[in-house]
Amino acid sequence: MIRFKSLGSGSSGNATVVQVRGGAQVVHLLIDCGLGIRELDKRLGRAGMLAEQLDAIFITHEHGDHIGCAVQVALRERIPLHMSEGTYMAIGEPELEGLLRIARDNTPIELGPMRVDPFTVPHDAREPLQLCCSDGATRLGVLTDLGHASAHVLQMMAGCRSLLLECNHDEAMLAAGPYPPFLKRRVGGAYGHLANSAAAAIAQSVKPFGIVVAAHLSEQNNKPELAREALAAALSCGAGDLHVANQSTGSDWLDA
Repeated sequence: MIRFKSLGSGSSGNATVVQVRGGAQVVHLLIDCGLGIRELDKRLGRAGMLAEQLDAIFITHEHGDHIGCAVQVALRERIPLHMSEGTYMAIGEPELEGLLRIARDNTPIELGPMRVDPFTVPHDAREPLQLCCSDGATRLGVLTDLGHASAHVLQMMAGCRSLLLECNHDEAMLAAGPYPPFLKRRVGGAYGHLANSAAAAIAQSVKPFGIVVAAHLSEQNNKPELAREALAAALSCGAGDLHVANQSTGSDWLDA
């Protein structure tokens, strides 16, 4: 059994817990840790958890809204911290007291009954990775912070039953919005973030038949209803069948 919960999603901080139960063993993976440590503890508490229950942390890339308090939490709780070598270099190669685990593209990570498959994505970071998580029967894709879906991304996402998928911006809102031109180019570029239309195209390609959560929405350049409409059209479902993870509360616990 696999289930997941966003603790918060957006430019001010991202964190998602994935839980896999295999027999008597329950494993919790925290994907990204882009919150302050007190806020992380508070949101884990709301999710019915303590930080000490985390079995591993996976950092997708070095940007502040994803790395956050990861090093501090890993050291405090003695939790293995997975990230690419490029991400580790980008955060200054801190001393992790034996807790560092280097993650690599298309090299599985086994966490008891959970399998994690990292893969590279086109994003303006040192060596960004996104990932799929599986309990052996069900596959959950976590895909945020990329400018476009490469053939490799689509190949790695194939077979995912459920998705946590970036819907960062509406293209018209971004074009008319308050960002300066250089930032609009960065966000909307090939190594920036996914527009609703690009996310919809990915969803249409993957064809998930489980839960779909729109994530990492820009507060300035998107609206939940626009993300829902784009995904619903691509998946031929009702907008009410889709979920949106927000910055302040994330999402409910959802069964993948």
